[in-house]
Amino acid sequence: MLKIDQNNLPRHIAIIMDGNGRWAKQHTMGRIRGHKKGAQAVKTTVTACREIGIQCLTLFAFSSENWGRPNEEVNALMSLLADYLDKEAPTLQKQEIMLTTIGDVERLYPSVKKKLLEVKKLTEKNRKMVLNLALSYGSRDEIIFAVKKMISDNREGKLNVDDIDNDTVGSYLYTNNIPDPDLLIRTSGEYRISNFLLWQLAYSELYFTDVLWPDFKKDDLLTAIAVYQSRERRFGLTSEQINDK
Repeated sequence: MLKIDQNNLPRHIAIIMDGNGRWAKQHTMGRIRGHKKGAQAVKTTVTACREIGIQCLTLFAFSSENWGRPNEEVNALMSLLADYLDKEAPTLQKQEIMLTTIGDVERLYPSVKKKLLEVKKLTEKNRKMVLNLALSYGSRDEIIFAVKKMISDNREGKLNVDDIDNDTVGSYLYTNNIPDPDLLIRTSGEYRISNFLLWQLAYSELYFTDVLWPDFKKDDLLTAIAVYQSRERRFGLTSEQINDK
């Protein structure tokens, strides 16, 4: 198994889980079967991150644009989410993983939303890792929501325009309680961000792999982390400035 430096782990990994449909097509199956197989990869990846010592894992599970997919597929995705929450809640609790979400969860099916809130409540005191699901999420929507809230707070005298900086904007985003991702992984060979964490990914390391999400294993995760560890993160500075610190 690939060795990684335990002293240089990314605190927060974000993953765009892409390729369920193509995996299904390659295996002459319907798209829903691909999503079911992808759900297994979610379980594998969550467990692997917990074992490695990752503090936070954000999974792009359902985008705001996904509501436009055929009803049959949307229904299946909602059902898979509910099934995952049912089956994995005891494991999350046992492994001391806190479940959080970002996105417009009010749009989720009522039964799914109810189950989601139950699992979030069940795991809210867990501190070993955060599993953050992006559900009904779109980064542009998130930024628009933040801007509107800042304008509202300004009008109410709660926010001075001259005080707005990077930290202020970050505090109005869905992710205000978690650090920005150190590493973004996208599977299936696509090289796009797809309206995901546009503000938060400003200085993240990006890793793209041809592996389809249903085939993503622990070794693939370790490879991505090893590549991350081989890079020099400068945050706009020079190598000399980083090395002098």
